[in-house]
Amino acid sequence: MKQLKSIFLLPALALLLLITSSRPLSAQGFLRAAGKEIVDGAGRSVLLRGMGLGGWMLQEPYMLQLSGAAINQADIRKKIEALIGHDRTVQFYDAWLTNFCRKTDIDSLAAWGFNSIRLPMHYNLFTLPVDEEPVTGKQTWLPKGFQLVDTLLSWCRSNHIYLILDLHAAPGGQGADRAISDRDTTKPSLWQSSANRAKTIALWKQLATRYANEPWIGGYDLINETNWGFQDPADKNGCAEATNAPLRQLLVDITAAIRTVDRNHLIFLEANCWGNNYKGILPAWDSNLAISFHKYWNDNNQGSIQQFIDMREQYKIPVWMGESGENSNSWFRSAISLLERNDIGWAWWPLKKMGMNNPFQVQSNDGYRALVAYWKGQGSKPSASDAFSALMELAASTRTERTIYHADVIDAMFRQVTRPEARPFALNHIGREAMLFAVNYDIGPLGEAYFSMDSANYRVSTGKDIPWNRGWTYRNDGIDIETCTDTASNGFQVDGLKSSEWLQYTVYAAQTGVYDLQVRVKSPAAATLALIVNQSAASRLDLAHGTSGWTSGRIPRISLRKGENKIRLAATSGELSLSYLQFTRQAGMPAGTN
Repeated sequence: MKQLKSIFLLPALALLLLITSSRPLSAQGFLRAAGKEIVDGAGRSVLLRGMGLGGWMLQEPYMLQLSGAAINQADIRKKIEALIGHDRTVQFYDAWLTNFCRKTDIDSLAAWGFNSIRLPMHYNLFTLPVDEEPVTGKQTWLPKGFQLVDTLLSWCRSNHIYLILDLHAAPGGQGADRAISDRDTTKPSLWQSSANRAKTIALWKQLATRYANEPWIGGYDLINETNWGFQDPADKNGCAEATNAPLRQLLVDITAAIRTVDRNHLIFLEANCWGNNYKGILPAWDSNLAISFHKYWNDNNQGSIQQFIDMREQYKIPVWMGESGENSNSWFRSAISLLERNDIGWAWWPLKKMGMNNPFQVQSNDGYRALVAYWKGQGSKPSASDAFSALMELAASTRTERTIYHADVIDAMFRQVTRPEARPFALNHIGREAMLFAVNYDIGPLGEAYFSMDSANYRVSTGKDIPWNRGWTYRNDGIDIETCTDTASNGFQVDGLKSSEWLQYTVYAAQTGVYDLQVRVKSPAAATLALIVNQSAASRLDLAHGTSGWTSGRIPRISLRKGENKIRLAATSGELSLSYLQFTRQAGMPAGTN
């Protein structure tokens, strides 16, 4: 896959160069709850803007294109070990942990404007499972997890970023959603085993002992996304749970253990039903707590978050949106705008995975694709050496410099929230001739840079699972983009531009003049494409009978002024695919000539 290139890549990299060790390293005291706000040590309100490091300490199958092939990380590891053996599997996971998160990742987050990181932790990097403990009831502490946190914390400290520790996979597993908690259903869950709960409490006390005096630890997120039917097993995700008594009791017990060694740190609570069913959880039992909720695939209106605002008012406790993402740029911008209008901090998910709707996209390789095909029953079994090589290449590909950087995602999360105007995605300079790739339409919000009928997935609110980009490549807007093999293509095409949908391009003409425009286009049936230049209708391209393949349609005598011009291509009927636009200035013809 070709690298996504954008003029927004250069400023981001330039910002990284400004981050040096000369920055002051002291935090402004510990984050804490002050009534309805999260404040720093000086009492100043802090709006957390964070990113979750999903996929690092805990692999979820979808992040590795293994949906339908593996249930959880344990299943992934079992399949890997069956192919390459125990020792090589250990080698792969060591390489994964080494490569996936490095200082350059944290430097990048700071450069973009993030001030916090949520670290999803798997308990098995810190302690043994209860059934593997040499002495029943005793806790064995493993150095690996603590060392990883220490190193990450040093990078956060140097970048003035708060690190929030999140127990994402608790001993035994805290939910019916096995991928999230890496639960083994052949063993007792967190809720079915007092030993698992004791280990969870002991782990948090150990972490709190280690980091009690560290101000760049932003807080402790005790249990991620419990989804469990305590009263009714048929309510397997706990969304109808009325009391949540076992969850509340464990949260109280963990808090008590932490407070024996650490009176400093803010504690984040997550409820049942993936963090959103708070029935029976409140009122608070500690003066330094915050509510955390998660938000996925629902409407971005006031009603979607009002219950948490009401809790903030009723109990005078801060609210944090601790996890969201996995949607379109349009949804990202809208959600963050909503949250910040209501003074609610947030943490997005995740920083990197296989997929284009996150800042860094991990690239696959031929060997790994063959491995996935085998696991899905669609290909032959690879040799142990080929499988190991593919997995080690995959681990190396998680390094930031080998990922695809999606500047459009970061732009939607930060710049577009406060400055919603469209900006050029690429530097489109037009001299005597110029070619513009259709997928390089402007960067900006829906209705400013482009318009699409399907711009986000709202399936939780609507019950309809609608993809916003059917090609799942190149950009994360509501424009369908597919790979393309057309002549002179950059490897991608706009696919299926429907009636009323449009794309805007900011172009810079070297001089005022009249230009011919060739549009590389195809359509399965009759279609019409309108051209609008600087908000004035200019011309249109009619495909009366459709095309069987790519064709170049000519729109003659387009007047462009010197400098910046805004050009829109709008489908007014039918459905079209676009590869590129080719401008040619007509020699000796002044602007306005017909």
